[in-house]
Amino acid sequence: MKKIPQGTFGPILTPSETSAFGSFEDSYPMPSVKMGVTPVAEQLYHGAQAVDVVDPELYRRYDVKRGLRNADGSGVLVGLTTISNVHGYKKTAEGVEPDEGALIYRGYSVGDLIDASQREDRFGYEEVAYLLISGALPTQEQLDDFRARIDSRRQLSERYLRIFPRTTQSHSIMNVMQRATLLLYAFDPMADGTSPVHEVDVACSLFGRWPRIAAVAAAADAAARNDERLVVPPAREGYSMAETILDVLRADEGFTHDEAMLLDVMFVLHAEHGGGNNSTFATRVLSSSGTDAYSAYAAAIGSLKGPKHGGANSKVSAMIDEVATSVSDWSSDDELAGYLEKIARKEAFDKTGLIYGLGHAVYTLSDPRAQLVKKYARKLADEKGQAERLALIEGIERLGPQVMRDVKGTTKPLCANIDLYTGFIYALLGITPELYTPIFAMARLAGWCAHRMEELYGAGRIIRPAYNSVMGNDGVYVSLAERR
Repeated sequence: MKKIPQGTFGPILTPSETSAFGSFEDSYPMPSVKMGVTPVAEQLYHGAQAVDVVDPELYRRYDVKRGLRNADGSGVLVGLTTISNVHGYKKTAEGVEPDEGALIYRGYSVGDLIDASQREDRFGYEEVAYLLISGALPTQEQLDDFRARIDSRRQLSERYLRIFPRTTQSHSIMNVMQRATLLLYAFDPMADGTSPVHEVDVACSLFGRWPRIAAVAAAADAAARNDERLVVPPAREGYSMAETILDVLRADEGFTHDEAMLLDVMFVLHAEHGGGNNSTFATRVLSSSGTDAYSAYAAAIGSLKGPKHGGANSKVSAMIDEVATSVSDWSSDDELAGYLEKIARKEAFDKTGLIYGLGHAVYTLSDPRAQLVKKYARKLADEKGQAERLALIEGIERLGPQVMRDVKGTTKPLCANIDLYTGFIYALLGITPELYTPIFAMARLAGWCAHRMEELYGAGRIIRPAYNSVMGNDGVYVSLAERR
C-alpha cells in the first residue's frame, strides 16, 4: 500500500461555525410541507399537468424529433465535429444495422490510447485531455508543460475557502461542484473572456481544483453532520488526475499504483463521448450564446447530475446490490435469470421493469468502454477477492438481454454499457457512491472543453431549436373579480 504523507491540515471552520450552516429546510421551509397542498393551491401545484401533456398524434403529425431522436432511434444531425466519433450501428438503404461499438478520440481508438499507456505503465488521462483540447497527441515536453499548468492551479486560495463551505454546503456534491464552479468566476479577473488562451487556462484551473472542491464538499457535509472541525488536505504537485482523486479521498489510507492506474482507465473512458450526449450538448448550447466558461460547465454538471445521464451509475449499483443479496448461488444461470425476470416484470428492485446497465442510445452489439473496463479490472478484482462479484455482473450482462427479449419482447439489440461496471470499479477503489458522478464530471471536462471551443470558434451560430405551438388561441380574458 502506497502511504502518502499528509502534512499539516489547516482548519477552515470551527464546529460551531460549521453547524451554523443549518439545513436547507431550516432556512427555506418548503411551503407544501408547512402549509399543505390545500384546495385553493391545487391549481398552482397541479394545474400544468392538465395542459402540458400533448397528444402523441400531434408529435407524429408535425414530425417532431422528441429527444432529438429520429424514429429509428438515431440522433438528429445538428452539427459537425472533429473531436470524437461514437460508432454503434451502420445506416443502410434498409435502415439501421447493428454493429460492434467503437469510440474514437481525434482519429485514435480509445482502446489503443488506453492499451499504450497501460503497457508503458504510465497515466494516460492527461495525454488524452491534451489530445482532445489541442487536436494532437503531445510530445513529452508538451505533456510535461500541460501537467505543470494543472499543478500550478491545484491550490484553492484561503479567501475562496473561507467563502466556499458556507455558500455551497449540500448533500449533493454535484450541486456543490456547480456552485463552486460559478464561485470561481468571481475570482477570475477575465471571467467573461473567450480567447483560446483563457479557455484553456480555465480548463486547467478546473482540472486542478475540482478534485479538491469535491473533497472539501464531502468533508464539509460530514463536519456539519458530526459537529466536527473541517480540515482540508494540502495540494500535491506532480500527481496525475487519478492519483490526486485517490489522495484527496483516501487520505491516510493511501492507495496503490495499480488502483491509480485502474482509475486512470476510467478517466480516459469518461473523457469524451461525442457532441450528442446531454451534458456535452448543454455545454455547446450555452457556449453558442457566447457566455462564459464557468456558466457553460456549471450547466454541463447540472445535466450530468440527472439520473438519466451520469446519475445512472448509482441506479446500477443499487440494482446489483439487490441481485447479490437475493440470488443465493451467483454461479447459477437459472437462478440469476429468474431474478432478472422478476426485475423485468416489475416485481423486484424499483418496479420500473428496467435492467439498468443494459442498452445504449448508440451502441448495439457492444460498448467498447465496458469491454475495456472488464479487461483492466480483472487483476485488481482478483487481488481484492471480488472476482465472484465481477462474474455476477458479467452474468447480468450475458443473461439480461435474453430476459428482456423473453419478458418485454425487446427487439433492439442490448449490450452492457459502461454503467454496468462503473459502480463496481469505484467500490473496488474504495470510492463512495456520492462521488461516482462527480468523478465522471471531472473526467468529462476534457470533452466539454473541446466541444465548447469547437462551438465558439467553429460553428459560429447561436443554437435556437424550434417548437410548434399546439395550444388553443380562443381564451377570453375574465377580470380578476369575476374569476371562480
